[in-house]
Amino acid sequence: MASSKSFITLFLLALTFSAMMSMTLAARHLMQTTAPNFPGIPSLPSIPTLPQGNVPPLPTIPSLPQPTLPSMPTTLPPLPSNIPTLPSMPTTLPPLPSNIPNIPTIPQLNVPPLPSIPTFTIPTTMPSIPFLSPPPSTSTP
Repeated sequence: MASSKSFITLFLLALTFSAMMSMTLAARHLMQTTAPNFPGIPSLPSIPTLPQGNVPPLPTIPSLPQPTLPSMPTTLPPLPSNIPTLPSMPTTLPPLPSNIPNIPTIPQLNVPPLPSIPTFTIPTTMPSIPFLSPPPSTSTP
């Protein structure tokens, strides 16, 4: 039953492609043999000219008064002479307190050694496979 459904599906698909091919070939043939017969495109109506009206002139922009800027000083004022000094920082550290408790020691943990990784070498030559290698040469060098 399944094979008959797939056969019918493939047959309809092939029939569809065949019909599409024949239609495209027919359309190409018509385009190559006959001149296109388009109906006459009507011309656009001309745009009427609008009457020119009397437009008043644009008003003039009044000129604004120019402000006078103060002149820049050419010399800088002197720096103050009584600059405060920075406080001095201590250069030595205070002594540690004498009542620091002792830190307990951590017992040593015996860890077994890690297993060693076996060493292996990568072969540098490929084994010969008879049906993949070329036949031996019959000519002598």
